[in-house]
Amino acid sequence: MNALTATSKGAATREAIIDRAYGIACAAGLEGLSIGPLAQAVGMSKSGVFAHFGSREDLQMAVLDEAGVRFVDHVLRPALKHPRGLPRLRAILEAWYDWVRQSEGSCLLLSAASEYDDRPGPLRDRLVEHDRRWRQEVARAIVLAIESGELATDTDPDQMAFELYSLALIVHHDAGLFGFETAADRGRRAMERLFRSYAPHAPAPRA
Repeated sequence: MNALTATSKGAATREAIIDRAYGIACAAGLEGLSIGPLAQAVGMSKSGVFAHFGSREDLQMAVLDEAGVRFVDHVLRPALKHPRGLPRLRAILEAWYDWVRQSEGSCLLLSAASEYDDRPGPLRDRLVEHDRRWRQEVARAIVLAIESGELATDTDPDQMAFELYSLALIVHHDAGLFGFETAADRGRRAMERLFRSYAPHAPAPRA
């Protein structure tokens, strides 16, 4: 086996471990990850798993990063195909709402926020990094809608991103309790109401 083949096989094994660990973490949280049970789930020894991840925290970090990649692939990348402005913002929110249906059990990023919001350390720092990058992406889409004239020029992109984030959170919350379709429908109506509240101001009538 040459070095390239060995490297490719190692990368494939690592990806398989992360994929299985991601599924476990969606159901049990990142704190629910344990090397022993994970090794059994993927048919490897503990030492085999440790060969790819130096510690449990390294594994948790890799799974958290995988969650971030999957989220962006599901929510942002498809939305970028839509025209700049409100069509793109709508696409982002629609996919964000739909993300709850694609998550295996629950949204790992949201559950991680509950697990680590009051626990300083590398995992919390990485989670904050993911969250900030996502808010910046949403704010960037809002800026484009301002530039296209679909939102008022005095719109605060960070504030509006905060408000859109709150809509996604309540949709994810209600989807589990009352069903996705009901939650998503309310989320869409709230989204359109929010867009109207940020619409360009009508010029004052002439005296």
